[in-house]
Amino acid sequence: MQYADYTLWQRDLLGDDTDPDSPFTAQQNYWAEQLAGLPEQVTIPTDRPRPAIASYAGDSTTFHIDPDLHQTLSELARSTGTTMYMVLQASFAALMTRLGAGTDIPLGAPIAGRTDENLDQLIGFFVNTLVLRTNTANNPTFTDLLTQVRQTSLAAYAHQDIPFEHLVGKLNPHRSAAHQPLFQVVLALQNTEQPSFELPGLQVDSEIWPTETSMFDLAITVDEEHGRDGTPAGMTGTVEFATDLYDRSTIEALTTRWTRLLQAIATDPNQPISSPDILTPTEHNQLRAWATTPRPEINDTTLPDLFEAHVRATPDAIALETDDTTWTYTELNTRANQIAHWLISRSIGTEQLIGLALPRSAEQLATILGITKAGAGYLPIDPDYPTDRITYILTDATPPSSSPPGNWHRSCPTDSQSRN
Repeated sequence: MQYADYTLWQRDLLGDDTDPDSPFTAQQNYWAEQLAGLPEQVTIPTDRPRPAIASYAGDSTTFHIDPDLHQTLSELARSTGTTMYMVLQASFAALMTRLGAGTDIPLGAPIAGRTDENLDQLIGFFVNTLVLRTNTANNPTFTDLLTQVRQTSLAAYAHQDIPFEHLVGKLNPHRSAAHQPLFQVVLALQNTEQPSFELPGLQVDSEIWPTETSMFDLAITVDEEHGRDGTPAGMTGTVEFATDLYDRSTIEALTTRWTRLLQAIATDPNQPISSPDILTPTEHNQLRAWATTPRPEINDTTLPDLFEAHVRATPDAIALETDDTTWTYTELNTRANQIAHWLISRSIGTEQLIGLALPRSAEQLATILGITKAGAGYLPIDPDYPTDRITYILTDATPPSSSPPGNWHRSCPTDSQSRN
């Protein structure tokens, strides 16, 4: 059997993507439904803003999971009818949520693609990439999360034949030179037996050489090791990370937290994913230091007071400039005072919330200052929002200056009224 035989077999198996009844179309429809509404970017918090164009410069670091934890995680996988990869995937999705990535977590998952034993010894490229999406909302227990991950993963494996590049083309997500589409974090597990190659007087081993590149925000590879009797002997992880975004110390802290999370769920998998303590001893010491540091005296100076002080210090300096407006601090203060008096004359002030529907402009800034001078708070509303959205905001916040929700256009001073 040759690689060409496989390609012809796959073509016959999947059929034509233009045929609505073909297996290819069925798989394509599955992924379209599974990935609908996928967030554009999901990653851990970065050390720097994402550049407009990724440089793909990268670095890598390693971490280790000891044999005892490896053994416990293997037993957890067996007892829940899952695999080691599912345990790692669920735990890393939980970790990303804990670190602020949200509750809709897509991970890239390389898959061998050799779905028939006749392909085991065949030379050729079969590897494909799947998008495994995990929902961590409502703080599930880890066992419940594992159940979800098992169902999602098995369904994905049953629809693994469409090449990833073709799927991206069909789904047509937002494309950017700043990041990869559909997912930005990849998780792979290497648990196949390592080949051994010996010559007389020579032992040959393979070694991964760092490339100082990274195609993704994070690319995590975990290698399982086993003893001769098949017992778990520990795991070694490698994290390749984009240096555009992360410092090495951030990734080392990430792997430390992941290891602590794995230890916690291995001990008690029925606890909610928010329960495990993932902070390091150093971080706990820092929190204690902050907690015992005397608080600075509270400055009760208000924003209007600070602004008035600046007006007195630099009355003729330029305070605000737009395409068609230039105001000094005195002029801006005068405008803000007019708005404040207009509000106060209508019994609007302290502890009240004022709906503010103005485009970005000099008048918007003057009105914000005027509202604070009156002692009220302001509720920013984008005038370009759909009417239903504005109605919802006003119904929810109920600012006293708004008209009834059915008619969201509130009474506001016109420019001539305010200046008068």
